[in-house]
Amino acid sequence: MSSFHADQLHANVASVPDGLCWVSVLCCLLLACSYVGSLYVWKSDLPRDHPAVIKRRFTSVLIVSALSPVFVWAWKDFTGIQPGPSLLALMGIRLEGLIPAIILPLLLTTVLFLGPLIQLAMDCPWGFIDGMKVVVDPCFWTLCLGDMRWLRNQVVAPLTEELVFRACMLPMLVPCAGPSTAIFTCPLFFGVAHFHHVIELLRFRQGTVSGIFLSAVFQFSYTAVFGAYTAFIFIRTGHLVGPVLCHSFCNYMGFPALSTAVDHPHRLTILSFYVLGVVLFFLLFFPMTDPLFYGLPTPVCTLTSTSGSICS
Repeated sequence: MSSFHADQLHANVASVPDGLCWVSVLCCLLLACSYVGSLYVWKSDLPRDHPAVIKRRFTSVLIVSALSPVFVWAWKDFTGIQPGPSLLALMGIRLEGLIPAIILPLLLTTVLFLGPLIQLAMDCPWGFIDGMKVVVDPCFWTLCLGDMRWLRNQVVAPLTEELVFRACMLPMLVPCAGPSTAIFTCPLFFGVAHFHHVIELLRFRQGTVSGIFLSAVFQFSYTAVFGAYTAFIFIRTGHLVGPVLCHSFCNYMGFPALSTAVDHPHRLTILSFYVLGVVLFFLLFFPMTDPLFYGLPTPVCTLTSTSGSICS
């Protein structure tokens, strides 16, 4: 990092108020509550997967997401922090390094899911050519875009959740906590935000109380780990598009079905690819997210003078 950037960072850190962390956490908490609260402004006795419920929630959550940059702007104005990059750049909306940001994080995530992908390919009744024909068929995408659950899981949820819980929260957390701590703090808001599913499961009696809470604990753990991963990608790349694409891909794949892999007729092959995928993922974890691919320094890293290895 150049001496100019270092001097600017020290100047910014020196000018922030003592209560910066409290202000940042409060803003993040309000943002998380606004996002989750927007899902419940509509009174309905229908389950969450009903198309009418999904459409109404699209409306409210898109409004909150569109207003979420106001939280960052208000936080910046209140704390007096004057970052060099623009507000949009801090939120990962920029052109520099865009192509690598689209390709590399998604490719890294695909490597992690190498085992499930091989298992999916083995169990798929279509050949590779037939599968490609389906992918390029406009009718296939028309059906997808007309499916409210597909739109929610693959488009709206990844875009709005990454915008709110990563692009807006990380710029507020990094100056007070530093990049490394922010990576593990930010997902806590994301994980807790998913606890609202417990309310609906209890409301519609979809399982026993103990089963529902165990499921909620597992979901919190899984979403927190995933949130840390996408927060890492956001800070390292300085782009929103990478976390969004990874989020969409993971929503499609779901949690790896290890039990079916163990019982599969070709379990040795599949489990070998599971192990290979995990090993390659950790080997490529830092190289494929190297900020050199995306433009140094990444915007959010200009908000701290203690960037460490995460930002370089």
